[in-house]
Order: sequence, then structure tokens, then C-alpha cells
Amino acid sequence: MNSITLSSPLVQLTGRVDLSGGSAGFYWPASSSLVRFHGTTLSVTAQINDIWGSNALGLVVDGRVSKVPVNKAMNGREQTFLLAENLEAEGEHTVLVYKRLDCSYSYRLLSFSTDGDFLPPPERPALRLEFYGDSVTSGACVEAEDYVGRTDPCSNDAAYDNSWWSYAWQCARLLGAEVHTTSQGGIAVLNDTGYFHYPDGIGMVDSWNRLCYFPEAGEYTEWDFSRFVPHAVVFALGQNDQHNARTDANDLKCEGEYRTKWKEAYKGIARGVAGHYPQGTPLVFITTLIRHDPAWDSAIGEIAAELRAEGYQASQYLFRRNGDGTNGHPRISEQREMAEELAAYLKQVLKL
Repeated sequence: MNSITLSSPLVQLTGRVDLSGGSAGFYWPASSSLVRFHGTTLSVTAQINDIWGSNALGLVVDGRVSKVPVNKAMNGREQTFLLAENLEAEGEHTVLVYKRLDCSYSYRLLSFSTDGDFLPPPERPALRLEFYGDSVTSGACVEAEDYVGRTDPCSNDAAYDNSWWSYAWQCARLLGAEVHTTSQGGIAVLNDTGYFHYPDGIGMVDSWNRLCYFPEAGEYTEWDFSRFVPHAVVFALGQNDQHNARTDANDLKCEGEYRTKWKEAYKGIARGVAGHYPQGTPLVFITTLIRHDPAWDSAIGEIAAELRAEGYQASQYLFRRNGDGTNGHPRISEQREMAEELAAYLKQVLKL
């Protein structure tokens, strides 16, 4: 067998990936590793930190999307996953391993092995996009296609989550772009709000600049923004911000002093992100099709306008069915609807 480590230039890593120690650590959804090779089999050696839920490695073999379930009995121990077998020996094959979910697990990939030869990876796309968001951006419950337009299944244990079908990754594929997805289910702008890491309520104010961003995965680490400079940044927060993590109630209204506090915090995140990129990088603010109080969209419109007054290229996009499309998470088809609309808008913004 021919093996390569994750530090090899023959492995193409995408997303906020920890490159320490010759292996690759994965925390955020849609972060991935890709290899090309001649051979009939491919396997990967990994160490999984399984926290909760029905976890699996996301897998795309020669364009076919699937998954490899995590063996909970091997949690924390080195294990080998067979990713592909019985492939055409003389053919050229491409395998993508990606993080399907967000904080339900983290993992480190150590090496790839094949019975053939590894090939140089394809060129990276010329266009680069970055997304900051919550569960919709992560692809939560996206595969529950029997529940289109309806609330989520009562108990799914993350089994229907798949970042591959999120509007963010679908939008990137429509535009032929490389994508970084900095998103987490339940996250809100401010700490002590939203559903992420309840009852602590870790907000995007403390997560936007992190590589390892949830304590169950290890010590917090900072992301090196020089490793990925996007042509546009999409912010998709506001869906969870009515929830008060301290009272466990939806008692936060987008009005008065709280509206001002929330807007200032959101603008602070946007300024922080934009400060790492060239001046004039477009900042696009959205929410989702999930039903929500339009007051948050109104406040987001004010944020975009106020940032424009400061010299940022900021704008808001409202989907055709914005905030009125479904009571549950958008499914694959609904995420595609969002992706197609957003891709058309980004083409205008970027003059593609």
C-alpha cells in the first residue's frame, strides 16, 4: 500500500483546518480533505472525538455522495476507515472526506492509503466565498426530505444533518467557488443567547476568529485569516437571537436598547472579519426561509446601511420567501432554492 500523511502536498485541505503535528484537525462543518489517485481502494486513518449524535465522515467518491459511520466503540483511538473499494484500476479517482456536522464531533485525519499511486490535486477554484451562520448554514436536518415545509422530526439525533447540501456549499458549487463555512447550529450573535452550548450560550462574538471553537474539542485556538482570503463574505445570523440562554425562553425582543446592543455586536463581528481582508470586500447579510420575526431583518438592514456609511461594501439580501418559507430547517430542495437565489445575487455583487 502507498500512504501519505495529511501534510503531503498531494492532499488538498479546505476550510478552517488545524495543520499541527503532521495531521489535520477538523472542527467546522464543510471543512474537507481531497485526494486524487490511480488504484482500486482508498482508506484513511483517523482519530475521532465523538461527542454526541449519529456521526459519520462525509464522503464523495468520484462525484457520488455518501458517508462512513463513526465507530463509537473506537472513540478517541486511532482507526482506519475504508472509503472506496473495487474501483477501476486504471482510472483516475477523486475522493473528498468532509465534516458533515458541526459540534457533535471533531476529528483528526492522519494518513491516506491506496493500492495505487496518488496524483496531484486539482487546481483550487479561482473564486472564494466565506459564510458565517447557524444551523441552516451548517446543513442541519437537511436530509429530512419528507418534512419539506414542516417542523423537524421529533428526534433525529443529527442523522439528517449534512453540510454538503447546505445552501452555502450548494451556492459555492453553482458559482464554482471554494468555500469556508464558519457556522454552528443554534449560535446567535451575543453570548448568553441562542442555543449553542446551552446553558452557557456561546455566541459568534467569541467564535468568529477561532479554529477550535467548542470546548469539548480541546483548547480554543485562533484562526490564521491569511490562509484564506475570500472575494465575498456572507453573514447569516439572527435566527436564534430571540432565545435567552439564561432563562431558556424566547424573551429577547429586537427593540430598544437590546436592538442597539445586538446591532453593535453584529457590526463588531463584521468589522473584525473585514479587517483581515482587502478593503472593499463585499459583506452580504442574510437570514433564512425559516419563519421568524421580521424585526431582525429590519435591524440587519440597518446594520448594512450603517456599515456602508462607514465605507464598507455591505448589503442585505432578502430571499423571495424570506422568513416565511417553513417552520423547520430547510431541506435539500429548500436549501437549493436559497442557493440559487443567493448565487444570482452574488454574481451581481461580484460582477461575474
